[in-house]
Amino acid sequence: MFFGSIPAVITPFEKNKVDYISLTKIVNFLIENGSNGLVPCGTTGESPTLSHEEHKKIIEETIRVTDKRIPVIAGTGSNNTQEAIEYTAHAEKSGAQAALIVTPYYNKPTQQGLFKHYETIADKTNIPIIIYNIPGRSVVDMSIDTMVKLSKIKNIIGVKDATNDLFRPLLTKNFINSDFCFLSGEDGTALAFLAQGGHGCISVTANIAPKLCSNMHKEWREGNIKKCQEINLSLSKLHHSLFVESSPGPVKYAASLLNLCTSETRLPLTDITKDTKNKVKECLKEINLI
Repeated sequence: MFFGSIPAVITPFEKNKVDYISLTKIVNFLIENGSNGLVPCGTTGESPTLSHEEHKKIIEETIRVTDKRIPVIAGTGSNNTQEAIEYTAHAEKSGAQAALIVTPYYNKPTQQGLFKHYETIADKTNIPIIIYNIPGRSVVDMSIDTMVKLSKIKNIIGVKDATNDLFRPLLTKNFINSDFCFLSGEDGTALAFLAQGGHGCISVTANIAPKLCSNMHKEWREGNIKKCQEINLSLSKLHHSLFVESSPGPVKYAASLLNLCTSETRLPLTDITKDTKNKVKECLKEINLI
């Protein structure tokens, strides 16, 4: 079972090339500050802009640097089922502990299409698979019925729920195996998601405030609700500022202020505005990160 604070790791660039030296720095920073897992090559890692070779090498390097200290959940999704199989098989061969697979975007598959997509990937691989349901980006929303059907497949073991519907995990739990893993994909409602039966959060903010994020989850597991609420409140402005513009622009700017990497993103994302930079910087100062 995966749990706690799991950063969706940013992909550092230098002059439009992947900066593997900074990636090593980021991975160590996140582990040393209490993260419970890492997700390379997800939305926050700008996976749609990566070449096949870059995607695979980032997964390999993250696994190498992590060195089994915490789990690596490799982003292996695609709107091309065969490509998703290729990425997932590679992650399995490379030693990832699980694969995070986004619902196919742009194609707008039916619920039967969603089911067949995941069933086919699961049949061709053995690695544990976490469904990534993010209708705000992929347009399609996996129904509870479809998720329940998929949960009966041995190696489909959980969901990253980025629907921002806090009733969803509670409803789903009525029909699904008790050991199915529920991970939030929304920093701002992560604590509320835990209260609805969630196990953790795949987080953007944890790139920048890994210790605070991991401490909030630790306090939750230990039953210290008031302390959880205090940490959650202290993070709330930062959560908001990191989504004022398209992510990961703001979080990469924040990472640059921590000297982790440059703020560079790849087109079609562009540099964030001066106003957004000021908001991000102010939030980091408020919680003593800079």
